[in-house]
Order: sequence, then C-alpha cells, then structure tokens
Amino acid sequence: MILNSSQPLELTNLTSWLDTTLRSSMPEFWALLIEFVLVGILLLAAYAVIALILIYAERKITAFFQARYGPNRVGKWGLLQSLADMIKILLKEIVKINRSDRFLFFAAPFFMIVASMATFGAIPFGKSLHAVDFNIGVLYVMAVSSVGIIGVLLAGWSSNNKYSMIGAMRSGAQFVSYELSAGFALMTIVVLAGTMQFSEMIEGQRYCWNIFNGHISSIIAFVIYLISGHAETNRGPFDLPEAESELTAGYHTEYSGLQFGFYYLAEYLNMFIIASIATTVFLGGFLPIQVQGWDGFNAIMDFVPSYVWFFGKTAVLIFLSLWVRWSFPRLRIDQLLNLEWKYLLPINLVNILVMVILVLTGLTLKDIFGIM
Repeated sequence: MILNSSQPLELTNLTSWLDTTLRSSMPEFWALLIEFVLVGILLLAAYAVIALILIYAERKITAFFQARYGPNRVGKWGLLQSLADMIKILLKEIVKINRSDRFLFFAAPFFMIVASMATFGAIPFGKSLHAVDFNIGVLYVMAVSSVGIIGVLLAGWSSNNKYSMIGAMRSGAQFVSYELSAGFALMTIVVLAGTMQFSEMIEGQRYCWNIFNGHISSIIAFVIYLISGHAETNRGPFDLPEAESELTAGYHTEYSGLQFGFYYLAEYLNMFIIASIATTVFLGGFLPIQVQGWDGFNAIMDFVPSYVWFFGKTAVLIFLSLWVRWSFPRLRIDQLLNLEWKYLLPINLVNILVMVILVLTGLTLKDIFGIM
C-alpha cells in the first residue's frame, strides 16, 4: 500500500513498498543498486527544483519589498525566468584562467555541491520521506555541511585573484566562527531531546515543539541558530565574502558557466538546508500542530500531508531570512566577528548550561504539564 487509508494524501509507506517490490522480483544486490540509483535521481531532481523555486521566490519577494514587479516576462508571472537563466548558465563558456591552479580551480565547486547534497539527503521531508535516518543525524549534518568551506577556500586560493582570495579568507573566518554558535544551539536541543536522531527528535515533539519545551532557553537557541545559519550561508547583512562594492563577486569572481552555476545553486540550497534543520529540530519537523487530548482537532490536522507541514514551516523561515537580508545594511568584518565571539558564543555557552539544569531538574514544559 502506497497510500494510507486514514491519511489519503500521505505517502507513508512509499520506500518500504518500493523495497518489497524490488526484492520480490530480483536478487537483493540488484534491488539495492536500483534503490540507490532511484534515491540519487530523486535527490538530484529535488535539489534542482527547490533551488529554482527559491531563486524565483527571492526575486519576487525582493521586488515586493522594493515596490517593483520582479520577473514577469518569461512564462506566466515570470515563472520560467529561473529555468531560462539556468539554461543560459549551462550554455555559457567555462573560461580558463591563466596562472591558476587548474586542478583545484575545477575541483572547488564540486566540494560545495557534494557537501550540500550529502546534507540534503539526511533531511526528513515527511513520513518515510528521507533518504537516510542516521542515529547521529545532528552530528552528521554539522560535519558534512562543514565540508563546503573547503570549496570556498580552494576557489579563492586557486583563482590567482586578489579579490577571490580576500573573499575566501573572509568566508573562512566567518564560517568557522558562526559554525560554533550553530553547533552549540543544536546541542542545546540535543540535551533537551536526549537524542541526535532526527526521526526520534521529531516524534518527541508531537504535542510540544522543542522551541516551547525548553522555555526561554530553547527560544534563545532558536534565534542564535537562525542568526548563525544566516551568516554561514553568506546572506546579507553577513554577505562580506561576496561584497560587490569591495570584491567584485568575492571568491567566485573568476568562475563562469556551469562552475558558477554550482556555487549559485549551492547558496540557495544551503539556505533551504538551514531552514529545514531549524524546522526539524525546533518546530516539530513534518508533524502538524496537535494538542494532547484533542482527538478531533488532531485528526483534522493529520489530514494535511506531513510534507506540506514540513515545506510550509520551512517556507516561513526562508521568508524570514529574505526579510532580514533586505532590511539591514551589510556589517563590517570587525562587527561581524565581534557579534559572534563577544555576544553569541558566550550567550550560547550559558544557554546550554541552563538547558542542562532544566532537564536535570525536570522543569521542561513537558515535565511540568505531563505532556507525552
């Protein structure tokens, strides 16, 4: 059964149905091989589609903020503008740079794509809609997403361009700094949830999301994670590595064609990944809004598919990110680093200690009100 009779729009058993069908009709090795290929194709397709949707959404939302129309020529309401731009990028010539480190120059974009793809595969988009459910999911996404900075540093160093090098150095300092706060914010919720596995963390938020369960400590961790994630993705007002007025285009100044497209896609996918992790860890993931004891209300909420809840919550956080980007001026590099090392990191360290005390003393919201 692919469809669940109590939730007709939910694809709850898709992966198990596919696995059973393949294993019953061919040897296990070939069944596993086909499953790996199908999952890879689906992830790549979702990767590209989500990136194109985000590019269009940002253009339209930005145009709304700035009282203009935005894309409105290619397709109805400009819906095909992102696709047209992507085709144009694919057809552009890849320019070869003199006196650059050719191997590292061409390898750098793949670090960005591989890092975002590997992180993308661990995100639970809905019931049974995740590629891999690691028992150390939080640690995994923190570790794998950190690989992307290698692509940035290699791009800056191998380009033989001062602007690229300065942009890469800024990005490295920014990423390493804010990765600490993002990690500590996630660890605060790991202390609260008692697990690093995303599926168990989501199930534990059925009647009380983690952002509320830990009182003010969870809210502080949530805000710090959003700020740190925003900085890690080099979005304004933290876009110093790509400051056009200073560095032309930053670390990818010398890139063109498909190579530039890789960086362009990875930037938007990283924005989606940050919002997805925040949704999963703090906002109940793909679970609907439910109240313990309100069976009728919960049944109505369950009728909405889990993937709709997930993408809806993620979309709200992405909109918040775009709102911040177009509302605040760019920070100086000293202001950016001071914000992390003098404010966010000390607050984070105290906050995780407060969370430990709340958990050990049984003062979380679920403990106080006996919520399951």
